Amino acid sequence: MKLLAGRRTRMAAGATVAAFALTLGAAAEASALRYYSVAPGYRVNVRSGPSTSYGIVRVLPDGAKVPIFCQTPGQTITGPYGTTNLWDNIADGEYISDAYVFTGSDGYVAPRCG
Repeated sequence: MKLLAGRRTRMAAGATVAAFALTLGAAAEASALRYYSVAPGYRVNVRSGPSTSYGIVRVLPDGAKVPIFCQTPGQTITGPYGTTNLWDNIADGEYISDAYVFTGSDGYVAPRCG
C-alpha cells in the first residue's frame, strides 16, 4: 500500500510540473506577441481577406495598435507607410494592409500565413 501512495505522489508531482511548463510556455508566447501602431490620423478598415474586394469586418479607431499573427501577399495598396502588397492578419479572418501599419520594415515581420 505504501508503494502505491508513493507512486501517486510522483504522478501528481509530474502532472504539476507538466502543467507549470504549459503555463510558462503560454506566458512566453503571449509576452512574445508584439503590437504595432496603425498610422496616426487613420481609421483603418479591417477586411475578411487580403484585398479591398473582401468585406469590411470592422473599422479600427485612430490610434489603434494591432498584433500581427502572420502576413500574406494580396492586393497592392498605397498608404502612409508606402506601397505594398503585404496584408497583416490581426485576428482570425481579419486583415489590414501593411501600408497602414508601422512595422519598421518594408518586408515580412511575421511568418507567412497559411
